Amino acid sequence: MTTVYLGLGSNIERERYLLAGLDALQLLLGELALSPVYDSPAIGFDGQPFLNMVVGARTELPLAALATRLRHIETEHGRPANATRFSARQLDIDILTYGDLVGEFGGVTLPRGEILENAFVLRPLAELAPRAQHPVDGRSFAELWAAFDQRSQVLARVDFSWRGRWISRAV
Repeated sequence: MTTVYLGLGSNIERERYLLAGLDALQLLLGELALSPVYDSPAIGFDGQPFLNMVVGARTELPLAALATRLRHIETEHGRPANATRFSARQLDIDILTYGDLVGEFGGVTLPRGEILENAFVLRPLAELAPRAQHPVDGRSFAELWAAFDQRSQVLARVDFSWRGRWISRAV
């Protein structure tokens, strides 16, 4: 079994598609560990704000099969197959880490560079897996978040529930 961390985001019917993504991921991966959910502005393009979170799971799926299944989940929930990186989307699911793998694997770069670049990835990852280490940098995600310029990108934790339980409360 391999531990995988996934970044989820949506800026079109945000709650609906984040909930649908969680449902689909639970069917695919079983038990999920969930970070709080954050509202954050679109980065890299002019667009509506996103809801973002990180999901942790353990899987027996090989990386290529996981990536294919995640793309299928995205397209089932309205993401065009030719969607550009900086664009609005119903559901975006990115593999952040897959065990300790480092490098380029069939179009999947691990660990995902956005971990070190974007608060909407690093903060929920640090809250979900504070002691886990970045496979290249070597520091824990909590250490990386503590060193991040937290004023450079605005995030707001939001109230969010899934399947009758609160996974995030605004503070």
